[in-house]
Amino acid sequence: MRSYTEEELQSALDLFRIFARAFKSVSEHSIRDSKEHGFNPTEFAVLELLFTRGPQKLQQIGSRLLLVSGNVTYVIDKLEKNEFIYREQDPKDKRSVYAKLTDKGQKYLDEIYPIHAIRIARAFSGLSAEEQEELKALLKKAGVHSQHLLFR
Repeated sequence: MRSYTEEELQSALDLFRIFARAFKSVSEHSIRDSKEHGFNPTEFAVLELLFTRGPQKLQQIGSRLLLVSGNVTYVIDKLEKNEFIYREQDPKDKRSVYAKLTDKGQKYLDEIYPIHAIRIARAFSGLSAEEQEELKALLKKAGVHSQHLLFR
């Protein structure tokens, strides 16, 4: 393992704290938005995923949203009970089950998602469009590198 100078260590720790505070601050906008619409943040994240990316295999929802499988099942069950989503078995692979938005879910998200998008844009409005693109690139780079280090 590489050795780090005190300055490098302190810089990394400062960056981590700043990143964590910024993430929490921006996340609060989404959390408040989800609660305002009657969902917990995880339910809203599942609905948003299905709305923006289309039907998803149940097994992939957890990994895409960083959830454990038990939580995914609970959230899917609840959203299905409230008729926002439904499960559909893959006709080509009986082991695979997809979550899909119902007409009710699609209509509801058609209505509320533009408001959500505006609120998230507002949360990032302290950065110019150029700065937002730069931040996305830097966060992706940091995430990929950090993930790679986990498996070394």
